[in-house]
Amino acid sequence: MTVAATGAPPARLIHRGYLGWALAAIAGMVAVIRIGNFWLLDFVHVFSSLLWTGIDLFMGFVLGPILRRTDISVRREVARRLTPRTLFLMPTISIIAGTTGWFLAVDLGYTALDWPAYGWMAAALVLVTLMTVQGLGLLTPVNVLICLELQKNEPDFHKISVWMGRYFYAVAIQGAMQLAIIVVMTRFRAGI
Repeated sequence: MTVAATGAPPARLIHRGYLGWALAAIAGMVAVIRIGNFWLLDFVHVFSSLLWTGIDLFMGFVLGPILRRTDISVRREVARRLTPRTLFLMPTISIIAGTTGWFLAVDLGYTALDWPAYGWMAAALVLVTLMTVQGLGLLTPVNVLICLELQKNEPDFHKISVWMGRYFYAVAIQGAMQLAIIVVMTRFRAGI
C-alpha cells in the first residue's frame, strides 16, 4: 500500500470499459422496457435496486466510517481506485432502478391509486427523486473533484479531507433514504 500511495501513476478517471458497460446497461434497460415482458422488467428493477441500495448502505455505513478514521494516504488510494469504478456505476444503476420502477408502477396501476393509497406512490417518487438528484448532483461531482485532485502531483489533502467528510455524510443520508424506500417497497409488496 505504501509503494502504491507514493509511486503509482495516477489512475485514469474515465475508463472506456466502464463507460461501455454503463451504456450497455442503459441500452439493456431500454430493450427490456420496449419488449414489455413484466417478469423481465421486474427482474431488472429488483436487481438494479438491490445494487443501488446495497452499495449505498455499504458506502454510507461501513466504508465511510472506516475511511474517516484512516490515514490520508489510505483514503487517497481507496478514492483513486474506487472513484473511476463508481463514477459510471452509481448513476447508471440509479437511473435504471428509478426508470424501471416507474414503468412497473404504471403496469401495476400504482400511478392511478386514490388517496391515501397514492401517498405510498408519492413517497416512492419523492425518495427516488431525492436520491437520484443527490447522487447525480452532489455525490458524482464530488467523486470527480476528488479524483481530479488526486491526479495532481501535489494534491491538496486538506481539501480532499473536507470533501470526503461531506461526501460520506451525504452517502449516509443516501443510505437512510434507501432504508426508507425499502419500507415503501415492502408496503407495495404486501399490498396497498
